Amino acid sequence: MHMNGLIYKSLLDILNDELVPATGCTEPIAVAYAAAIARDALGAIPEKIDVAVSGNILKNVKSVVVPNTDGMRGIPVAAAAGIIAGDADKKLEVIATVDEAQRKRICEYVKSAEFSVSKSNSACVFDICVTVYGGGREAACRIAKHHTNVVHIEKDGKSVFDKRFNETEAQDVGQTALTVKNIYDFALEADISDVAPSIKRQIDYNTAISREGLTRDYGAKIGKTLLSAFGDGVQTRAKAAAAAGSDARMNGCDLPVVIVSGSGNQGMTASLPVIEYAKELGADEDKLIRALVISNLVTVRLKSRIGKLSAYCGAVSAGCGAGAGVCFLMGGGYDAIAHTVANALAINSGVICDGAKSSCAAKIASAVDAGLIGLEMYRNGSMFLGGDGILDDNIERTIDNVGDIARFGMHETDEQIIELMLKKKCSA
Repeated sequence: MHMNGLIYKSLLDILNDELVPATGCTEPIAVAYAAAIARDALGAIPEKIDVAVSGNILKNVKSVVVPNTDGMRGIPVAAAAGIIAGDADKKLEVIATVDEAQRKRICEYVKSAEFSVSKSNSACVFDICVTVYGGGREAACRIAKHHTNVVHIEKDGKSVFDKRFNETEAQDVGQTALTVKNIYDFALEADISDVAPSIKRQIDYNTAISREGLTRDYGAKIGKTLLSAFGDGVQTRAKAAAAAGSDARMNGCDLPVVIVSGSGNQGMTASLPVIEYAKELGADEDKLIRALVISNLVTVRLKSRIGKLSAYCGAVSAGCGAGAGVCFLMGGGYDAIAHTVANALAINSGVICDGAKSSCAAKIASAVDAGLIGLEMYRNGSMFLGGDGILDDNIERTIDNVGDIARFGMHETDEQIIELMLKKKCSA
């Protein structure tokens, strides 16, 4: 792979674009981000706020704690946090720095302001529109396709910013460069100075929140439960590290994470197991960084055909990525990585996403386990073969098969999940 070639540049750009910090679950944070932009456009704290979002946003914001809100949940809370304390320039860290006075104001504002939440009629799976009213004026911000993609801002009915996009086009269909073989070659040959800044930040941030989840009691305490029940072998530590990060993040911890595929849970799943195995194996920093390049980009490849949000649990993709990264640490080449991913997909594909919440940590543990089983199968001369169920004899076609199942085949599943969740009494 030529260091100045198009494939090299494309994969480096994907890596750096994907591995960005976020504080809190990215869907409520995207709501807060849109609300902060709408507030800035209005030029005042609004009295009334209307939030129209796609079903998948409703699903992913409903049950997760919004950071820096004293444990509150839901779309009105996320919007209120963005309006009262949001710094729109910080994007997915929009409410990362909230002082005690602002926390109290957020709580008061949720009760005093008029909020309405509705499901949008947009064909776009990822869609957020926040409209704010105050002093006889109004403003709005719309984010679509992904978490920081602002497509429209208006004030008093006049457009301030407008970005053309297609609501119904395929989401994030993978670039030509994004193949498992290219990812492997890139990881081997990348100039370490090109990839190290993003990867080192991921190591630092995600290790810190994992440690927090293992130290304190968050949510269902999946990470702590795994260690208590199954001991501290490296396979258990790998699952527990990723699960503990999710325990903390889904339940209001305000420490940032470095995300991948728009998801903090996926960013932690793709990174923390690989970090644990690197410790166990005594891998040097260069080897760990290259292994994390593989785990992150394999995760992105698996998600590229699915899109940011769907009925398919993204942790499954990240668990495959983690298995691929650990495989590289153990000396595995392209064939070993490809079979590890295929094996893992055969085991765990089809886990549903029913929103961001405490149980995500358990799904993460299961996804990491599938990735590690897929690896150990290959190391022991065992593998699932093309023609077994959805598997093809080519890893790229296998990944595309799973993507099509998730994006097209599970569309009605997604609608049913959202309908069931909206019937519940707990508020969106």
